[in-house]
Order: sequence, then structure tokens, then C-alpha cells
Amino acid sequence: MTISLFLFYILAIVATAAAVMVVTARNPVHSVLFLILAFFNAAGLFVLIGAEFLAMVLVVVYVGAVAVLFMFVVMMLDISIVRMHRGVAQYLPVGILVGIILLIELALVGGTWTLAAGGAVFPAPPPGGDVTNTEALGLLLYTDYAYAFQAAGVILLVAIIGAITLTLRDRGEILRQNISVQVHRSRAETVQLRKVKPRAGI
Repeated sequence: MTISLFLFYILAIVATAAAVMVVTARNPVHSVLFLILAFFNAAGLFVLIGAEFLAMVLVVVYVGAVAVLFMFVVMMLDISIVRMHRGVAQYLPVGILVGIILLIELALVGGTWTLAAGGAVFPAPPPGGDVTNTEALGLLLYTDYAYAFQAAGVILLVAIIGAITLTLRDRGEILRQNISVQVHRSRAETVQLRKVKPRAGI
């Protein structure tokens, strides 16, 4: 057994176990921590197949931003674990049924899957020995898929503008800062001098 195969089995087993613990852990904070562990192991699997750029993106974007955001949201919501698990028993038969269906589908896919004759287990390296994985990905995105890449950027930009517009719409019940008013107010409007007697308070 080679070192790469041994690392693959270790990373795959830990990633699978962490994924199972994400949905079975009783504490939501523990679920997020197991999710971060699954992301790190998936990044290790990407490194094994030579996709170091995807591994870096997975760690930086998902672990560094999304998973940490999940963690803060879960910690700020103050979720009652007892109340959250109170009605789990009534949904257990449906969950078992869905799990059995998924296992049957996975068994059918795994039983009919075959490796094509002459097919490579790992993807072929990018053309040219001196071209890195990141450079090859950039060349592919900005040449063959340039229009699709720009369209995806426009869609994300529209989504960001829509989210900002929905969040910052003027609603009377919400207090907002007006920087111009704060900067141009006079000293007499904000500062009030009072003569306080000793031990009397304001």
C-alpha cells in the first residue's frame, strides 16, 4: 500500500465519520465543528488528486467564512437543545424510510458502476509540465468559459444588490444612523452642563 493510498483511506474515513456526526450530534455547536473537520478532510482529498486550488478555496471560503458564520449564528440563537429534540420521535419513521431509499439508490449506483477501459483513475495533468493547477484553471475559465464566468459574476452581483436593498429599505420602526446630521449638529444640541452637588447625584 502506497502512502497516497493510505492517506486517501484515512482522509475518506475521517470525512465520512465527520459527515455522519454533523447530522447525529445533539449539540449544534458540535455539528458545526464536525462540519469544519469534514471540510478539512475534503481539502486533503483534493490535494491528493492534484487540485490544490480547490483545496485552498474549500479551506479559505467554506472553513474560513461559511462554517465560522454558522458557528456564530448557532451560538447567537441560543437554541434550546431539549426543546429541539422534543419532537424527533414522531419524524423517526419518515427519516428511516428516506434513509433506506437512499441506501438502495447508492447500492444500485455502486453495483452498476464500472471503470471504462483505458480510463485513468486520476485526471490527467494540465498540458505543459510548467503550468500549475491554478494557472491551468485560470486559463480555462477566462478562455473557454469566459462568458459563463462573467454571467455567474453578474448573477452574484444582482443577488448582492437585492440583499442590500431588502435589508436597507426605509422602515419607520427601525432606528438608523444619519451621519450627516450627527456631523453637522451643534455643541448646544448635544452637550448639557449641570451643576451637581456633592453626594446628591444628577
